[in-house]
Amino acid sequence: MDSPGYNCFVDKDKMDAAIQDLGPKELSCTELQELKQLARQGYWAQSHALRGKVYQRLIRDIPCRTVTPDASVYSDIVGKIVGKHSSSCLPLPEFVDNTQVPSYCLNARGEGAVRKILLCLANQFPDISFCPALPAVVALLLHYSIDEAECFEKACRILACNDPGRRLIDQSFLAFESSCMTFGDLVNKYCQAAHKLMVAVSEDVLQVYADWQRWLFGELPLCYFARVFDVFLVEGYKVLYRVALAILKFFHKVRAGQPLESDSVKQDIRTFVRDIAKTVSPEKLLEKAFAIRLFSRKEIQLLQMANEKALKQKGITVKQKRQFVHLAVHAENFRSEIVSVREMRDIWSWVPERFALCQPLLLFSSLQHGYSLARFYFQCEGHEPTLLLIKTTQKEVCGAYLSTDWSERNKFGGKLGFFGTGECFVFRPEVQRYEWVVIKHPELTKPPPLMAAEPTAPLSHSASSDPADRLSPFLAARHFNLPSKTESMFMAGGSDCLIVGGGGGQALYIDGDLNRGRTSHCDTFNNQPLCSENFLIAAVEAWGFQDPDTQ
Repeated sequence: MDSPGYNCFVDKDKMDAAIQDLGPKELSCTELQELKQLARQGYWAQSHALRGKVYQRLIRDIPCRTVTPDASVYSDIVGKIVGKHSSSCLPLPEFVDNTQVPSYCLNARGEGAVRKILLCLANQFPDISFCPALPAVVALLLHYSIDEAECFEKACRILACNDPGRRLIDQSFLAFESSCMTFGDLVNKYCQAAHKLMVAVSEDVLQVYADWQRWLFGELPLCYFARVFDVFLVEGYKVLYRVALAILKFFHKVRAGQPLESDSVKQDIRTFVRDIAKTVSPEKLLEKAFAIRLFSRKEIQLLQMANEKALKQKGITVKQKRQFVHLAVHAENFRSEIVSVREMRDIWSWVPERFALCQPLLLFSSLQHGYSLARFYFQCEGHEPTLLLIKTTQKEVCGAYLSTDWSERNKFGGKLGFFGTGECFVFRPEVQRYEWVVIKHPELTKPPPLMAAEPTAPLSHSASSDPADRLSPFLAARHFNLPSKTESMFMAGGSDCLIVGGGGGQALYIDGDLNRGRTSHCDTFNNQPLCSENFLIAAVEAWGFQDPDTQ
């Protein structure tokens, strides 16, 4: 077989060791579904020449702005921008955030070429303010480009994508940070065992998750990153979340029984990713990634929008030190008659990340405000979301995260009606969290018959015309066709009782005197009883989420 036609930027010996050129030489299919299957199967992964052709074709088909810089623009500007500087000493654009340029299998000339291309991209895209993934993308593309100009043109098309439904790489700190928050939300829901370990060993768990793009764009070896990029070009941003979640699952499997230090877990994951070949093959990594049953691209996009909005409201739009989840519950300021600081920190790590940055604010305490459901509503109205904590006379503790303002109960004209969204969950601190049943069983939902039309809300849940204004777009029941209403009975309140979860039972029921309660399995959360099935109440607390900047 002929030797691969590597370009002048590639170290042949390194390339041959990393990726054997043994695959097919042509690709004839044009249908998206077939392309998806071939990309996932690695059809062009074993042929250097074919991968170069496929990248050229896939990137050429990206919908872009009318005027997008091409190879001829690079030829015109590179000399003026680089000047007489040695390419190996060229500074990196500020927007790469001091990211190390991965060399993969590039030689010294190739490493210098990446720097030149990055500077020319910065010149042509002055609106890019934060894009640490770009050096890895350019370095990879250079392996499969005829020359620098062609690599530059490919990168330009990725950056200039103007399809609103097709997210590629983040180009601002706001987009990057909201992606990190979204990843944290996904870990919280789909990697609960790994998340519990991260919370236990890390002082700033959100910062660990903020590293997720670096795992992919920089730490993964070339043969792994190229496989991810193959699928990414066909399927888009959601693939990145999948692979990063799979990496965390494998890390947890390997390291769960070994000691981890809080000051080293971030570096430990980076090292694990760099040495991932010792643990799992590229095929197994992708197999694990696509076995994770994430919600739709639309739902994740709405979650991203909500996280962006939360960051804007906090004024976090440029790079700055973020506040982390463990810092949100201060031991010296936190006082509860029901849970300890440690238990509250664990509970706080379960809430959506856009609220985890807030401080816990005591809204209601039965020991301070009296044993009255009417007073409970009065203290809690106007706050969204809230956290309900219950302590029984047997010293059992349980609770619920409730996504919607209790004032919504007034829309039912005095009748008991359910409202809320699928971000609600019930729990026993440090033991178990029971989420909406649809999270673990998405097969309960059916796609709406007309995707362009907004489905009718099943529970009289009011909604803003702006999707970003919905409190919990990620799991809002109104976005799903459910076989019955029992799977979406989240919270209800009347003058004589408060209910969390319904259908076949109630996860929590509290009477109007805040004196007696009961708990049982319910369809909404598919939960076990949270404590003794019938209990007497010793204390009830409701907590809100206070932005630190408003204190």
